[in-house]
Amino acid sequence: MLIRQETDADLDAIDRVHNKAFAPSGLPDQTGDCVEVGLVRALRADAGWVRPLALVAEGEDGQIVGHIVCTVGRVDRTPAVGLGPVGVLPQHQRSGVGSGLMHSVLAAADALAYPVVVLLGHTSYYPRFGFVPARSLGITPTNPAWGDAFQARPLSAWSPSISGTFHYAAPFDSL
Repeated sequence: MLIRQETDADLDAIDRVHNKAFAPSGLPDQTGDCVEVGLVRALRADAGWVRPLALVAEGEDGQIVGHIVCTVGRVDRTPAVGLGPVGVLPQHQRSGVGSGLMHSVLAAADALAYPVVVLLGHTSYYPRFGFVPARSLGITPTNPAWGDAFQARPLSAWSPSISGTFHYAAPFDSL
């Protein structure tokens, strides 16, 4: 498996990954794609888009089998990144693709000197990558109902002085 930055040539394959990864749980939008496809497209057009934080996983045959993206949001006024969506083709799930994507995007965000990565996700999966309930770091969600599913992973540039409400990149507001 190779993990690399996405390119414009990967866009159709990335859409397929998310459509398959999130079906049938992903609600279709007006185009018939799952919501995650539209979200990734909108994120690419947003000011929070950072190309080095949009990664694909290629299988041995060169096929795109997974995709992950982080975009810049903020903890109050401090730039921080929000992770998601992450998708892996169903036949490649539970084979290390998701873990490879997670480790790679966290390393990339760390190398770019972001202080923290936040996400809304399963509390039984993400702690293996160092995520903790965000509130334990003084970071709160815009929706308090997210509870412990709203998680954060401090990186090398982390400082305990960073606290407040996390705001995702603008396209998340229309979900």
